[in-house]
Amino acid sequence: MTSNETTLSGTLDAPPATGDRRRWFALAIVMTAAFMDLVDVTIVNIAIPSIRQEAGASVSQIQWITAGYALAFAAGLITGGRLGDIHGRKRLFLVGIGGFTLASALCGLAANPEMLVAARILQGGMAAMMVPQVLSIVHATFPAHERGKVFGLFGAIVGLGAVSGPLLGALLTEWNLFGLEWRPIFLINLPVGIVGLVLGSRFITESKAPRALKLDLVGVGLVVVGLLLLLYPLTRGEELDWPLWGYVSMAGAPLVFAALVAYERRKGARDGSPLVELSLFKVKSFAAGIAVQTVFGIGLGIFFLVWTLYMQTGLGWSPLRAGLTGVPFSIAVSMAAGLSVQKLVPRFGRKVLQAGALLMAVGVLLYLWEAERYGMGISSWQMALPLVVMGVGMGLIVAPLTDAVLSEVPREHAGSASGLINTVQQMGNALGLGLVSVVFFGVIGDDLRPAQVGPAFVDAFQHALGWVAAVMGVIFLLMFALPKRPAQHMEGADAGVALPVVEEKAPELV
Repeated sequence: MTSNETTLSGTLDAPPATGDRRRWFALAIVMTAAFMDLVDVTIVNIAIPSIRQEAGASVSQIQWITAGYALAFAAGLITGGRLGDIHGRKRLFLVGIGGFTLASALCGLAANPEMLVAARILQGGMAAMMVPQVLSIVHATFPAHERGKVFGLFGAIVGLGAVSGPLLGALLTEWNLFGLEWRPIFLINLPVGIVGLVLGSRFITESKAPRALKLDLVGVGLVVVGLLLLLYPLTRGEELDWPLWGYVSMAGAPLVFAALVAYERRKGARDGSPLVELSLFKVKSFAAGIAVQTVFGIGLGIFFLVWTLYMQTGLGWSPLRAGLTGVPFSIAVSMAAGLSVQKLVPRFGRKVLQAGALLMAVGVLLYLWEAERYGMGISSWQMALPLVVMGVGMGLIVAPLTDAVLSEVPREHAGSASGLINTVQQMGNALGLGLVSVVFFGVIGDDLRPAQVGPAFVDAFQHALGWVAAVMGVIFLLMFALPKRPAQHMEGADAGVALPVVEEKAPELV
């Protein structure tokens, strides 16, 4: 969004009177939708080995089941927010939740891996229509003095989603309801989505931007093409023995992104509605923050997929045991996130984020040491310490990072900057998932005998952990370009920033 659009988006119709109980129904509906999206991201990872075995998905298809969602989500986030400004936030929310529910049904009923990949891409696109409307609807529905309480509830939803997603996925996969194997992890969205669609149409108040805005579909197209040129060869390269066309494709990606920059510069001069506000990159802290978000997304994309494959395929654990093993990590993230924004960052500033990066690196290296020492005999409790250390480190980063990145951005560009931060984080996640072919599957030999599969996955996991630790080191160095202490703290940041993809419009609420 441009600066004018950011300001106008915040000038919505007056919220309903505080005595109107309908607004709390509306809040419950949009929070349920946000929870559904958060859980869907984590619930799929835990079921990946089951999908691979039962559906016969290839290595590249497994990667696209996760990366396709992230790519579609990233490419559509800014456009989804703009469409809500133009056509109405309620309308786009209903389209998004309806489409997300339909895509979930298609995922659950997928007849083959190709259909599942296509349905996941559709699901990510629909999430991009739904998620950016959530806090805009809150802004249109609640007066300013009530929003702090609302943002606090969003923070609780984030913590609940982080813990319940893996556990719910593990239980649904383990129970094998009606012999459906992994399919209930998607089908569970159907009743929730249908109820949200029906109640949302009744209780959510419509709101739009006061003046007509324009879409930048060419910009969106260039972003998607550039990412596909980079990601597709990465995911298929190992499987196809790295053909020449793959290198040509990856070499073409920077050219497409250069064309995107040139086009956005011309569009900004012509009508003031570019997809990306290029002037933001003149702010040193913002440019560094975008780099941090991208690299952080890469590290997380690599770790969470290979971690699941390591526990279930490498060690032979059940989905339930794998899900329970991750509980200390989720709890540590939630607790550290709240502590960092409320107590630590106001006192120590940037050092808190850098401490988080170092803690994550230490946790990864500790995990690597234990994985090498105990090998196939490692237990869940032996993983607890490195996972807690990693979780604390991640919590210190994810909660205050957006505020730190935005602290030196001109206030009139806050909406555009926030949307771009969330988008590049998702793009980094998709890139990390694509790199799994290189750092994980790339070191697993072909034609393994059944007895060799477990040890090969364990060795590949250790190799991938080395890459993740290096990524954390890069993040630590990039953080030196962030401001020593955020110049401003947004209203509700202590709750909202813990929900990176849902806070797409959070800066507009101040």
